[in-house]
Amino acid sequence: MTMLEGVLLTYLVLAAAAVCLTKHLLASVIIFASYCVVMSLIWILLAAPDLAITEAAVSTGISGILFFVVIKRIRSMNEEEELRKNAEKRR
Repeated sequence: MTMLEGVLLTYLVLAAAAVCLTKHLLASVIIFASYCVVMSLIWILLAAPDLAITEAAVSTGISGILFFVVIKRIRSMNEEEELRKNAEKRR
């Protein structure tokens, strides 16, 4: 194993732990996206370009977009709930 592979694998372990331990959803999604990019690089180093392309497209692209959309919807739902509670308090 080369030094670069060792560094990338260490980053994967640290990023996986950070995703699980981070309390902010947006930070978790960004760390997860970086995890997927590094995983794609590892697939390239292992001479598996088909897996690298799939990892980049599906994990980084589609999953990242879906996570960002879900976070936005959660925030808008929370804002609507707060507005509803404030309206009920005023009555």
